[in-house]
Amino acid sequence: MKEFTEQELIRRQKAEDLRAKGIEPFGYRIDLTSNSKEIKEKYMEMTKEELHEVEIPVTIAGRIMTKRGKGKVGFMHIQDKYGQIQIYIRKDEIGDFEYELFDKADIGDIVGIEGLVMKTNTGELSVKATKYHHIVKSLRPLPEKYHGLSDVEERYRRRYVDLIMNEEARKIAFARPKAIRAIQNLLDSEGYVEVETPILGTIQGGAAARPFITHHNALDIDMYLRIATELHLKRLIVGGMDAVYEIGRIFRNEGMDRNHNPEFTTIELYKAFSDMEGMMDTAERIIKKVLTEVRGELQFEYKGHMLDFEKPFARIHMCEAIKNECGVDFFKITDLEECKKLALEHGIEVENHFLYGHIVEAFFEKYCEDKIIQPTFIYGHPTDISPLSKRNRENPLFTDRFELFIVNTEYANAFTELNDPIDQRARFEAQVEEQRLGNDEASDMDEDFCEALEYGLPPTGGMGIGIDRLVMLATGVDTIREVILFPHMKNRE
Repeated sequence: MKEFTEQELIRRQKAEDLRAKGIEPFGYRIDLTSNSKEIKEKYMEMTKEELHEVEIPVTIAGRIMTKRGKGKVGFMHIQDKYGQIQIYIRKDEIGDFEYELFDKADIGDIVGIEGLVMKTNTGELSVKATKYHHIVKSLRPLPEKYHGLSDVEERYRRRYVDLIMNEEARKIAFARPKAIRAIQNLLDSEGYVEVETPILGTIQGGAAARPFITHHNALDIDMYLRIATELHLKRLIVGGMDAVYEIGRIFRNEGMDRNHNPEFTTIELYKAFSDMEGMMDTAERIIKKVLTEVRGELQFEYKGHMLDFEKPFARIHMCEAIKNECGVDFFKITDLEECKKLALEHGIEVENHFLYGHIVEAFFEKYCEDKIIQPTFIYGHPTDISPLSKRNRENPLFTDRFELFIVNTEYANAFTELNDPIDQRARFEAQVEEQRLGNDEASDMDEDFCEALEYGLPPTGGMGIGIDRLVMLATGVDTIREVILFPHMKNRE
């Protein structure tokens, strides 16, 4: 049986005292007419005398965050989703019964106030109560005011308390939907249609990642939580929808760190008759739109670096970036055995399934990725590591694919989509062979997708952007757990 603290016992007794007075401690609806933000926006510039003269009635509600009283007069700050506002309470205004309710209330209780907008002698915009409503009794005391939840992990485990105590956490919580709405508005204005595709599937595909596996009892088959939305969205382009996007949850059964959570959100978008360069332009528009809407600026400091999103993003071929950093020219060195030898010389482990493209990617990750600070499109990924990308017309060893990096972190992955069904089938077969050789992130053969391509996929540009990382950038935080309201955590010991 749970043992209660002294404070919890006192608050439970207060709840019973309220019932004895005929008041439900966990109360009911109240019809609100305003909030802290609206009151401040409308009336902050008015003088104390003007507010007294016009008598503006409001009904607001919120959680008690501060409270003090002396004799027949009291003050408190209540907090709604927008912030705090002061309440001025006089016993001779609301009566003995309601003043006693105020007097016995605890920090954390939720109350409703009917009253008049006013300013105090010190100029603080407030509401003078004419009626006090107890709404909900808080049975647990809030953390100490100035420290909130000092244990960072506890902030994430008990996000509800974090949102009460931490103004920055509330700002991020509201910034995230603002960022998503900015993307939706931009794409909608450009003729894209938002769609929904399945989360459960029978094929592991659309990205190089380890899936979560579950079992469908009625069908008696194993199914995967999606690791990408790509393959279904491209089927819609085949069907003639021309420009589509989906903002949705993705699941990857992999590690957790400052940039990774096993359940995260992406936007994937596909546009017929576009290509990789069209997606570069779209990526710039999306990122600048989000930063403008959420941050209000395109030049700012992040992770110790001054970033500039006003000028066009840099565009560098992957092999060019490698050559610039370590002198190895993979445009000229393409023999697999020679590449393996170079990898060993540079301390890069070569796994059983590695081909030319895997080695190029490994060199990039070792020598280049952590050097990229300003927004930069790295393009020209090898065909071996890009099973869904169209080959480059000049050099079929590479594809028309890019990744966008900012402060050595990937923010987007895009390409000119592979629309040759014969080549696509061969790429899937190569992925199946990689699985056999031990690559558990390789894709399955997707017969239905190959069949869809045989009906004809128009030239198409496609892109995925990580919403969580984009919100991190826009809000200036450096861990994904700050922008996911309920991140996954290890079990408590």
